[in-house]
Amino acid sequence: MAPPAAVGGGGGQQQGQQQQGGLGQTITGIIRIAVFWYFASKFFSPKRPPADPSNLISNLFQKGEPLDMWLYLSEHEKFYDFGNEASLVWHETSIPYATWGSESTHTLSLKYYPSEALKNNGSLYAHVFFARSGYPPDPNDPEYQPQSAFGRTYPVVTYLPKSSSDKRKSLLGNSKDAEGVESVAMVADDAEADSKDDGPIEWIAYWKPNITINLVEDFTRYGHNAVPPNIAPYLNIEPSKGNYYPTIFFNEFWLLRDKLIAINESVTELPLNLEVGPISMMKWQLFLQIDQSFQIHRSYGSMLEGEADELKRVFLEGNPYLLVITMVVSLLHSVFDFLAFKNDIQFWNKNKSMEGLSAKSVVVNFLCQLIVFLYLLDNETSWMILASSGIGCCIEFWKIGKAMHIEIDRSGRIPMLRFRDRDSYASNKTKEYDDIAMKYLSYVLFFLVACFSIYSLMYERHKSWYSWILSSLTSCVYMFGFIMMCPQLFINYKLKSVAHLPWRQMTYKFLNTIIDDLFAFVIKMPTLHRLSVFRDDLIFLIYLYQRWVYPVDKKRINEFGFGGEDDQTSGSTDVTTAKEDEKKIN
Repeated sequence: MAPPAAVGGGGGQQQGQQQQGGLGQTITGIIRIAVFWYFASKFFSPKRPPADPSNLISNLFQKGEPLDMWLYLSEHEKFYDFGNEASLVWHETSIPYATWGSESTHTLSLKYYPSEALKNNGSLYAHVFFARSGYPPDPNDPEYQPQSAFGRTYPVVTYLPKSSSDKRKSLLGNSKDAEGVESVAMVADDAEADSKDDGPIEWIAYWKPNITINLVEDFTRYGHNAVPPNIAPYLNIEPSKGNYYPTIFFNEFWLLRDKLIAINESVTELPLNLEVGPISMMKWQLFLQIDQSFQIHRSYGSMLEGEADELKRVFLEGNPYLLVITMVVSLLHSVFDFLAFKNDIQFWNKNKSMEGLSAKSVVVNFLCQLIVFLYLLDNETSWMILASSGIGCCIEFWKIGKAMHIEIDRSGRIPMLRFRDRDSYASNKTKEYDDIAMKYLSYVLFFLVACFSIYSLMYERHKSWYSWILSSLTSCVYMFGFIMMCPQLFINYKLKSVAHLPWRQMTYKFLNTIIDDLFAFVIKMPTLHRLSVFRDDLIFLIYLYQRWVYPVDKKRINEFGFGGEDDQTSGSTDVTTAKEDEKKIN
């Protein structure tokens, strides 16, 4: 084995930042689980009688006691060769235990030259030993004392499944494009599910460039049978008297997966950043609890693989003020989304007239929602996102039933759904204006869809023709979906009125659009998505201009099927009746 070459001192590496949507919801879920765990362990844990002091176990080391440290690198999981100087890569003396200061934290950066065995799916372990100053860690040394030395082994190389090969291909058979695209090996836990049809799983060795060794500051006296379940797996018990050694915690919390280095035959040297220092009991438990929360979210499908690393990135390099603003804005976004959804359901549930409303836009919105749902289903999205999109699809279909008459035609062999316009929609100018707007807008939309589909077919790769159709339609929904809001603008212009619109729902959506504008400035996102945010602003501003320029028509029927004059008439009638009753009593 080639020995490592030291190149200087340094601490752990900081990571790059990229934030994804849904950050506020993820943080909220983590906080909720952590709070629930705290109260559950605080109030619902079984009550135990006070332990006999003679039956309590305690830490074998005292606060501030000087320790010596040895770190060996070996390709064997069990280590006994303490005399091998080539394996010893780091040695520190007189490290005060559980004290906070510059003398308690030490760092080292070096280059490690892998052996041929390691390049060919080998393993490497870091064996860390601590002992009281002046005492050796080797059990074969005459001065060795079992209660004065302790250690732990840590795998420097981890094996993770390689993501399945890219199933996408050029549907036109363009070999140059297929050869020019390199498949990237990405770390993915769900690769097993993707590769069931592709044969055995391929595992790749990854190098961990950072090793952070933390000694937990824990001087709690535990009962022999009363060690908390979240601490017991990490407690290293000395067998003779039953006391415990200081807990060695290899902190991987800030080691992001994109920083792992794939090991192959072309690798000649590997960076290794070492750090040793103390960690408080509360911080250690917080790291463990957050990692457990991530696992719970992934098991429920509420967090995709890689989102945990992106969340950690925000805490690593993000501005704390920006983080707080993001959490508050995400909360407001969720509130406005709920209010917009609630008022949208109320509007269509109570709506009695389609006068002034575009029925064709309702049908097109359902088709767009269905396309997005099928696209998510084809790309194996998490079940929570699929459920949300599926519910939205059902709601859009329910709106069609409120905007049009849906009948089942059983005249043929296969029953078919037949849609018929409502009388309040077909008996006035609304249908005529809606047909004119959809006619000319459909020309523009079909032209854009055809152009983008041809471009996607020529220059992009797809799994199948079905995937090409879905991805092309979905991309057009995202890019050109705002065109579907234009027929309503045209109807408002021709009718010179906006009294028929659900303004409460539109107000919440407009507030959400403003929040999206804020995210468009502070969050890294594709240019097309950023432009889509501002195009919605333009449509809403036109709606606001129409509301300002067109006067309120008291005779027009509102969304509840009532007119302003009807309310006034009913009000005056009630007043007249009340006066007549008063006269009769007098």
